[in-house]
Amino acid sequence: MTTPALLTDLDLKAIAISKALAADAVEKAGSGHPGTPISLAGVAYLLYQKEMAGDPSDPAWLGRDRFVLSIGHASLLQYIQLALAGYGLEISDIAALRTWGSPTPGHPEFGHTAGIETTTGPLGAGIANAVGMAMSARREHGLFDAAAPAGQSVFDHYVYTIVGDGCLQEGVASEAASLAGTQQLGNLIAIYDDNDISIEGDTDIAFTEDPSARFAAYGWQVLDVDWKAGGQYREDYDALHAALVQARAETARPTLIRLHTIIAWPSPTKQGDESSHGAKLGAEEVAGLKRALGLDPEADFQVPAEVLEHTRAQAAERAAVLRADWDARFTAWQAAAPEGSALLERLRAGRLPEGLDAALPHWELGDAVATRSASGRTLSALAPVVPELWGGSADLAGSNNTTMAGEPSFLPASLAVGRGDGPYGRTIHFGVREHAMGSILNGIALDGLTRPYGGTFMVFSDYMRPAVRLAALMGIGSVFVWTHDSIGVGEDGPTHQPIEHLAALRAIPGFAVVRPADANETAAAWAEILRRRREPVGVVLSRQNLTVSATPEAAAEGVRRGAYVLADAVDAAGAPADPAVVIIATGSEVGVAMAARERLSAEGTPARVVSAPCLEWFAEQDEAYRARVLPVGAVRISVEAGIAMGWREIVGDSGAIVSLDHYGASAPGPRLFEEYGFTGEHVAEVAAQALARAQA
Repeated sequence: MTTPALLTDLDLKAIAISKALAADAVEKAGSGHPGTPISLAGVAYLLYQKEMAGDPSDPAWLGRDRFVLSIGHASLLQYIQLALAGYGLEISDIAALRTWGSPTPGHPEFGHTAGIETTTGPLGAGIANAVGMAMSARREHGLFDAAAPAGQSVFDHYVYTIVGDGCLQEGVASEAASLAGTQQLGNLIAIYDDNDISIEGDTDIAFTEDPSARFAAYGWQVLDVDWKAGGQYREDYDALHAALVQARAETARPTLIRLHTIIAWPSPTKQGDESSHGAKLGAEEVAGLKRALGLDPEADFQVPAEVLEHTRAQAAERAAVLRADWDARFTAWQAAAPEGSALLERLRAGRLPEGLDAALPHWELGDAVATRSASGRTLSALAPVVPELWGGSADLAGSNNTTMAGEPSFLPASLAVGRGDGPYGRTIHFGVREHAMGSILNGIALDGLTRPYGGTFMVFSDYMRPAVRLAALMGIGSVFVWTHDSIGVGEDGPTHQPIEHLAALRAIPGFAVVRPADANETAAAWAEILRRRREPVGVVLSRQNLTVSATPEAAAEGVRRGAYVLADAVDAAGAPADPAVVIIATGSEVGVAMAARERLSAEGTPARVVSAPCLEWFAEQDEAYRARVLPVGAVRISVEAGIAMGWREIVGDSGAIVSLDHYGASAPGPRLFEEYGFTGEHVAEVAAQALARAQA
């Protein structure tokens, strides 16, 4: 009895058509990246039609494997297979590549096209997202089905990613791959398209290392599939399939399949040439490609009905078999695990647990607590109530206070050192890998069931900015915890004192920066962050102790609104008065504003203090609320230990800005605040001068 061929004649014809479609789409659009979608068409076809678990009728099926196209510029590679498999794209959508309103934009976009798991394009980000997805799968196994052996739970699945030379040159990929090896993520499979070509030419001009040796050193299984072996190029899908089978059999290591290819093959004159990477091939070259593929050189977007019927029927039939098996196992799991089933239902519905607010810790007015410490205590209090919340730090857990008390580490069994540590732990050790941490958090958030957070010092948010921007672009709930938020860091000096960072992060559309003023605002901030499940947030926390000025009730309502009246205006006798001055402050500077208010009130100038933990949330409020908090007739003063950028539009032309528009110094934090004018006395003087100008 002979074994059926891996690919039928219709499959091979579909691969040829996929190559031609890629060339046609870029030619019609006038721009794009045809080379890789041409050369890897068969790779993507094999994955979608023969290897990965998926359901075209239900792209979000819980039991699916995840696919990440880390080389996002090759978006056609994925779009064409989504169309052929029946995920909702049509051939007309392929022809509409890069046009207004098309479901086929220049790079894959999460939430825009069915079947796209993450937004990719910035090289290296995708493989780091894939690492997060693989970690998420393991955590979900432990959260819902810990008793099931590894690989035998309905929550187990594989994460596939296609990467290129550019991805492997990016530092974020190195960071993420290193952590993936340490974590022994056997459910992660990367196919490396080693075509020796980058935009500027042969990769040898900048990339001469041995990636196989590097990934082996990271702890990956490395498999080599050479389609160029023997001097005659041959797309050997059987060899690639065998490598994928071997990859899935390896449970203790992620796998890198190094696939040696020729870009744009079999284009007649541009195969193996950098000119095919990022520009249309030209009509003559496209016609030659089609001749080489055995297709009509005069026909564009040619997809015979029998081919499309075959690919969609094959994908649907395969999905039906996979779903029948998975659905039966899922039903059995639901019956055996009612608590886990209820948790899953809550998470998939996006509901928060009962008792969230009751679990929050409270502090008394006048207590002195660093907001990083308050954050750590809040996380520990939330741990038993919000099981979906998990995370860690980039080797700064003790400083960031990101470890939930008593929660074990997320580690392979061979590296477990503490009680309860293991593959299903809750505390992630990212190592000194801030950029990868951000992208891994995004991958976990994209997987959809859990809520991840990761911490480092505020100044190192610079290393994370690309991941933060992508989180905002996708609208996913990654939580970035940044401590040591100002010159209050003190003796570590200007290298560790963020100055421009608040303004830079606020410049990211769709991203919220939350800088609580005290411990109660910090607890309220975490509650509000959890309510905003699909929004990325950066929570910015102090190293130094801050006096608690807000009651838990005021903080809960005020933080939700983004800004609120913390202390209203009074006259010299202490009676309520309309504010002549409104002092708006964030974080540690709210205490400075309170001191200035006291001085101004004593001098007969009624002053209101507005705590503004989140300007983005405040901007969401209706005009009436914003006008009540910031009345038009009062002179506005902003106080924040960062650059002035962004505050003028809030304080207006008649207002004043107390800011820090230069770097700090190495000295105790209180001394720096005094030297740079962040004192109640100085803020009161600035306010008095602004009021005098306004009344002149």
